[in-house]
Amino acid sequence: MITPGRRLIVTADDFGAGESVNIAVERAHREGILTAASLMVGAPGAADAVARAHALPSLRVGLHLVLVEGRPVLPPERVPLLLDADGCFRTDMARAGAQIFFSPAARKQLAAEVRAQFEAFAATGLPLDHVNAHKHFHLHPTIAGAVLREAARFGCRGARVPIEPRAVIRAIEPPSRTYPIDVVVDTVAALCRARFRRAGLLIPDRVFGLAWSGAMTTPRLRGLIEALPSGLSEIYLHPGLDGGFEGAAPGYRYVDEFAALVDRSVADATRRAEVSLGGFADFTESQSEDSPEFEVADGRANSHRRENRKFRGSGDSRAAPTGQR
Repeated sequence: MITPGRRLIVTADDFGAGESVNIAVERAHREGILTAASLMVGAPGAADAVARAHALPSLRVGLHLVLVEGRPVLPPERVPLLLDADGCFRTDMARAGAQIFFSPAARKQLAAEVRAQFEAFAATGLPLDHVNAHKHFHLHPTIAGAVLREAARFGCRGARVPIEPRAVIRAIEPPSRTYPIDVVVDTVAALCRARFRRAGLLIPDRVFGLAWSGAMTTPRLRGLIEALPSGLSEIYLHPGLDGGFEGAAPGYRYVDEFAALVDRSVADATRRAEVSLGGFADFTESQSEDSPEFEVADGRANSHRRENRKFRGSGDSRAAPTGQR
């Protein structure tokens, strides 16, 4: 088992959105501290992402459900109540959420689409490390129920529930403003976390990425690692080599987030803080003692079998590939 202390999952969202995102994910795992990625199975670059993931066995890959601002996996005629006139998922999450909650027909279509995305992930042949959703739409109670059913069916190990401790954020960089709706979101997320944990999913104690979504710069990422509380945390980012791919969010600093993941000072901070890195599968209670564990060495996240689960680190020893130490 991984020893208690500071444990961290570093996840890239939108894996498969485009080749520039996929290359950034691959490099951030090989050269930086990235340990996991969430795959958009219906996105234009999904096939390329899957091919890269198969070449990176230490990268933990999960499903990034898309039920808003994207295209369905099922034919549009199978899920018309979920789509706009262009055949894309609706962008008005409040109205879409209300329809899903109150309309039996919409709920049936939602359940079919969620299952189709889980099935598409299963078809990749990749182990299903975790599940989350674009725009955190899985916090919706109806969507959460559909996710739990399919997670059990497909052997999903963990899920993200975005509860971000603001005290840690304020200690690193005081916010310019606050949002009253955060209290509502926290309440919904807390209920969702309890529900998911009762179902047996591994849920991190806290998640970072909401306040600085699309703007997780090197100083912010380094600051989070230096201030990381004990327990299991997840930090999610959106790395890319550019922002020119289909569906790119306006204003997101994709290149800066990639740079943060591969920055040497971030890797150094991870070692100094003795942070254990991994994916959801690495932190499940069923993990055996000889399961692969991630180490940061020479600026790279590597997976190999080792006795010491913490990252104590000075020195310039390079991590060998799995099985060569």
